[in-house]
Amino acid sequence: MEKQTNVAILGSGGLGRNAARILSMKRELKLVAICDSKGIAFSEKGLNPKEVAGMPEGSSVAELSDGKMSKDSLGEMIQKKDAINGIFVALPNLPNTFIPEVTRRFLEGGYRGVFSDVLKRTSAVEKMLQLDALAKRSEAVYLTGCGATPGLLSAAAVLAAQSFVDVESVDIYWGVGIPNWEAYRATIREDIAHLPGYSVEKAQTLSDQEVNTLLAERNWKLELHEMEHADDILLERVGVVKQRSQVTVGGVMDTRSSKKPVSTTMTLTGITFEGKRSSHRFILGDETTMPANVIGPALGYLKRALWLKQHGLYGVFGSTEFMPMVVA
Repeated sequence: MEKQTNVAILGSGGLGRNAARILSMKRELKLVAICDSKGIAFSEKGLNPKEVAGMPEGSSVAELSDGKMSKDSLGEMIQKKDAINGIFVALPNLPNTFIPEVTRRFLEGGYRGVFSDVLKRTSAVEKMLQLDALAKRSEAVYLTGCGATPGLLSAAAVLAAQSFVDVESVDIYWGVGIPNWEAYRATIREDIAHLPGYSVEKAQTLSDQEVNTLLAERNWKLELHEMEHADDILLERVGVVKQRSQVTVGGVMDTRSSKKPVSTTMTLTGITFEGKRSSHRFILGDETTMPANVIGPALGYLKRALWLKQHGLYGVFGSTEFMPMVVA
């Protein structure tokens, strides 16, 4: 890209603020807008990403130097559509219909740019893929499931599958460490929803105190198995596996330490053309944080979405269908 591309961020939680921090280190993408439930900040000349990244916990973008209060910040963002080329969606997806409904509103509101998101649940990605016809009519591009898992790890599985004529299983096991769970309230609630006895609806209604009590009872760690993760639908969609049940996702979240409790791995097992069973394993460096492994790929996929639009390809696609590009 010869000139800077104007991008917006939907959501100012931990992922939104860290996305602004990463954007401050990029030449190709310029942050011009960000919104949350209380307000919006916009400047076509570019916001100060470091100011966004440094927002105090619990504050709103309305308090930024280019911010203002709004009762409908998404509506105001849509009004700025002609100044925004790409959107990184960092909103909490509680309930599962929320981000698909927001996307529909943008497309029906006349937005013709590109999006990337970090959706995780299979049911949410299914709803997003149903917007394909609308995105095509809008000449927009939406890449979904572009974080770490699905995203970075499921893309690695697509590459790993090339060595085999038959893939038997894909096993993803992640480790995440964060020093302060309150900085990622929505992410923690989404993970709690995977616990036995919990649902998205139940997790959404938990107060911060109830979340704190639950985490304390579990020694501040969430150990999750057989998660409803969209790696399954996205790997099935491109033929890596024949059935979603061949993909398993689990992990351990430490909510009181930045050190990963376990290494994050993707293991793909299959049969080669010579009839040999083997496995490829992709291991993330323990020093790479959750925001680094989620936001970095999402911005790389956002650049890919811009490339697709430039080449006249529109619609909703999963992260397993294309490689992300490197954002300089």
